[in-house]
Amino acid sequence: MAERRPVKPSDLVGMAAAAGQEARVVAARRRMAQIRLTDEQRRILTDELAQEFAIGRLDEAELHRRVDLLNSAVTHGDLEPVLAGLPVSSLYAPPARKPGRWRWAAFAGAVWLAVPFVLAGLLFLVFGREIAAAIFGVPAVVWVAYAYRWASKPRRESGS
Repeated sequence: MAERRPVKPSDLVGMAAAAGQEARVVAARRRMAQIRLTDEQRRILTDELAQEFAIGRLDEAELHRRVDLLNSAVTHGDLEPVLAGLPVSSLYAPPARKPGRWRWAAFAGAVWLAVPFVLAGLLFLVFGREIAAAIFGVPAVVWVAYAYRWASKPRRESGS
């Protein structure tokens, strides 16, 4: 009998993120189903099919069959057999999100929280208390640097 491992909360979060990503892709496909394909989109999909062939997901006959279907497709809805069984195409993957303004507001708050500690560290440094200056100033500077790094990076997306 197979042993069942307990489900951890982090696993649930990962599964929920994957389900949300899949729902966004399905919604994008549904939204674009009746829109006609452009030559640029056909070129992108041809390149993606060639890449799938290069890594071994498709054999040569399957590649030719799918490229023929792609060339005869008129709308995005006609692409279902072309993309069946392959990872999400870049046409339907949601774009990476930019960091929200709230992150920069949180960064500003982090800076304001660090200012008294930096000033205290400078005062200790001026009056010859280097250890006290390091205890107050260095963590505050590290805090601000970490907050800036966090605020400037895009939100994490679940990978495929």
